[in-house]
Amino acid sequence: MTPTALDVSQAGARLDELTVVDVRTPGEYATGHLPGALNIPLDQLGRALPALREVRGELLVVCASGARSLNACQVLAGHGIRALTLTGGTQSWAAAGRRLDRPAAGARTVWAMERQVRFTAGTVVLAGLGLGLLHPAWQLLSAAVAGGLVFSALTNTCGMAALLGRLPHNRSRAACLDTTLAALAPADPDGAQNPRAPRGSADVA
Repeated sequence: MTPTALDVSQAGARLDELTVVDVRTPGEYATGHLPGALNIPLDQLGRALPALREVRGELLVVCASGARSLNACQVLAGHGIRALTLTGGTQSWAAAGRRLDRPAAGARTVWAMERQVRFTAGTVVLAGLGLGLLHPAWQLLSAAVAGGLVFSALTNTCGMAALLGRLPHNRSRAACLDTTLAALAPADPDGAQNPRAPRGSADVA
């Protein structure tokens, strides 16, 4: 089932009533995110399922361009959790002139995942072509990358992004994710927000 998508104007109008989950890497999140968004990287989504089930109201899942958030919504749907996705992701939000929040100064930032993929793919292709001057078999390395990019486009998946997401600079610290999950906890019986971690306050440094 295809998740319901909101465009930037729809998401902006409902932002205060939505719980926003950003599934990009912590470094990407630190470069700027929707106001109040909580960072749960896509590869950590399984750990967050119990907390996400307890969220009151609707979930809006965002990433850089919308591809990873769509994937996340499908994973959540498979576990009985309904979520919305933002069309065009954070890039469209920023392009529309909407405000982006950023963590405190000194937080670790990295390139967007799409940029990391382009750089890595280009580097491997050039390496294959260069080494191919020494032995033609190395050109198969470039061909493999080209084939992988075609497969990625046809299936709307990206194995290279999944691999890059596991590198240390793209991973969150366990304590940071614990803080985020605490911020998702329902309000106490008196209606107050969980005092341990206000929404949107998770530190990803």
